[in-house]
Amino acid sequence: MALLFALVIDPAASDDPRSDFAGTFRVIDPSAPALSVGELSTQRGDGIFESIGVVDGHAQETQAHLERLAHSARICDLAAPHLEQWRQAVDAAAQHAPRQGEGVIKLILSRGVEHGPAPTAWVTVAAAADNTAVREHGIRVVTLDRGYGIDTPAKAPWLLLGAKTLSYAVNMAAIREAKRRGADDAVFVTSDGFVLEAPTASLILRIDGRFVTPAPNGGILHGTTQLSLFAHLEEEGHETGYATLPTSALTDADAAWLVSSVRLAAPITAIDGAAVPKDAELTASFNRYLLSTRD
Repeated sequence: MALLFALVIDPAASDDPRSDFAGTFRVIDPSAPALSVGELSTQRGDGIFESIGVVDGHAQETQAHLERLAHSARICDLAAPHLEQWRQAVDAAAQHAPRQGEGVIKLILSRGVEHGPAPTAWVTVAAAADNTAVREHGIRVVTLDRGYGIDTPAKAPWLLLGAKTLSYAVNMAAIREAKRRGADDAVFVTSDGFVLEAPTASLILRIDGRFVTPAPNGGILHGTTQLSLFAHLEEEGHETGYATLPTSALTDADAAWLVSSVRLAAPITAIDGAAVPKDAELTASFNRYLLSTRD
């Protein structure tokens, strides 16, 4: 995606009393070099990020994304972001997003340059890819072993499982492996047989009329889109829930979706080659709702 706009943030302390942070933003040329060669985000992936969907110039679910940015910062021992400063940066960036159609605002908070200064922060804007086809026709997924057990995150918090870090090489490798196997995307499972999430999306299953997603206790990134969609489903009178799901639950589902901030709701049509029924009407209603959300 070609970048349309970028600004650098001079990060404020989380308790900074200012109400106007415009003076902490510096607009830069998104096509020009901007980072030091000592930047730890590029050297080590030592940082966190969020991707916020934009529809017709309006950023979607901004508060949820900012709260997750703060959550990731806590896990990664980064300085707490000043959420009002970041909100104002999102508002400034949204002015440069496509006025019609979809875009994406990316927030990046890095540990900075080795031996200082630190941290480094910036925001970018781009037009989003056209996801119409996958929302309508669906995707095929394969299950891939994530390489750890369901209890690993509790025993090894230094693995940073559950934070949205810049270290996405494994996630991208998983998608490439899925495509090598003839699928479009992947669903991670634990080595001891429990369902997690997709490399860049949350998983929702419908089982016996109940909408369920894997409980965020196994190193799962709590999805902002999944949270919003569950709230919508509950308002519509549906039952939702979280559960520690064995891999057998994938075959019990009579419908399944991957959901994320930019792709929105993509119905799963096959898991490991086995067909999954597609509820086209419900999927369309999901995406109408997600495209209409505002913060």
